[in-house]
Amino acid sequence: MEIARIALVTGANQGIGFALVEGLAARMGPGDTVLLTGRDGRRVADAVSLVAGAPGTRSRVEGRVLDVTDARAVAAMAAELDERHGGVDIVVSNASALLTPERSQSEQADEFIAVANGGTHAMLRSFGPVLRSGGRMVVVASSLGTLGHLDPRLHPLFDGTSLDEVEQAVESWRTAVHAGTAEDLGWPRWLNVPSKVAQVAAVRAVAAQRRTRDVPEGTLIAAVCPGLVDTRLSRPWFADFSQAQTPARAARAVLDLLLSERVDPEFYGELVRFGGVLPWYGGTPLHEQDGQLIA
Repeated sequence: MEIARIALVTGANQGIGFALVEGLAARMGPGDTVLLTGRDGRRVADAVSLVAGAPGTRSRVEGRVLDVTDARAVAAMAAELDERHGGVDIVVSNASALLTPERSQSEQADEFIAVANGGTHAMLRSFGPVLRSGGRMVVVASSLGTLGHLDPRLHPLFDGTSLDEVEQAVESWRTAVHAGTAEDLGWPRWLNVPSKVAQVAAVRAVAAQRRTRDVPEGTLIAAVCPGLVDTRLSRPWFADFSQAQTPARAARAVLDLLLSERVDPEFYGELVRFGGVLPWYGGTPLHEQDGQLIA
């Protein structure tokens, strides 16, 4: 008898998180469950109603309130799903906080880092151990998450490190932002660049510990880059949206990865975009000009 699958997506009220829930609910089976999570109970309920009422929905969709900055809440949900279902099959860590050019980066640092990085760390720590054999766990990052986007002075903080060391590096960066010394130390002004690099570094750190067990079982832990997506989070930062995707379109390649019967072992622990691996050491530092990003 086929075992019912459990999928969970964080930051799923809107944007690509919502599109991923829609896609999972349409492509998974009638006995499967997709958990749509977010911080606001009303928005979660509204989003669940939209997906559940869509013509293509096949799976059961349930809403859960989850604040990924609360590591205890994340751990409790992982333990509950493990107890009730024997683990989870698909986990998408997607939560992110809005970052705008109108406010200083230091004003926004604590919330942004807590969601994007603290949330990623909490999800990896708590849901990694309950991921079923052959499961998929991905962190939604971006092409900015490659090490080459940082000043070379900062590379040792994220290259070949443990998850604990990644967390320490993130905290030292956050402290430098508040102290006004971040740029002198080589950190980019825009918070999203080191945040994405740290997300991918966290994935790589966890994957390095699990690789010998996971790869033979067909289990995947990876970061994913959906490409430029036209959402309220990206709108303030990029001038040209002519090549931007809708969330639904951007979700397709990620869904193909999550639901594929077999995953290329080369993807394990890497940053994957459109079916290929983005080299960890690739990329060049970016700078800001008039509130827009320039290569």
